[in-house]
Amino acid sequence: MTGPAAGTERHLPILILLVRVWGALSMLIGVSMLLLAVGAVAILADPGWPREAFGTGITVGAFAFVFGVLGAFAIVWGGAHLWAGRLLRAHRPIGRVLTLALSVVNLLVLPFGTVMGAYALWILMTNDARHLFEAPAAAR
Repeated sequence: MTGPAAGTERHLPILILLVRVWGALSMLIGVSMLLLAVGAVAILADPGWPREAFGTGITVGAFAFVFGVLGAFAIVWGGAHLWAGRLLRAHRPIGRVLTLALSVVNLLVLPFGTVMGAYALWILMTNDARHLFEAPAAAR
């Protein structure tokens, strides 16, 4: 294929790879945060440790809660990216919409999320991408 649609088809595998890697890294961060939450809970269970973290007035329980919530959110966020990458690879229209929605939020994640979000918007907001994802399965 030649023309502008060829550019979209050339960039789509790169975008799919970036979305999947971003999702995997987000899930890795989520698991790390959950492990930190488990460590904070272990500190709470030991009566020999102080309940205040580093003399800041913030309790270790608050850290455990925040790490747990952030870890769970990162795992869900990463899973959404992995799912979006799978849907993009299958040329499903909902994959394009989901990736666009995730990309808008990724613009706020400096610096790599901003670059990836802008790249995804640049690729998926073109008419060629819209036509590529609206094409019937038999035409692919």
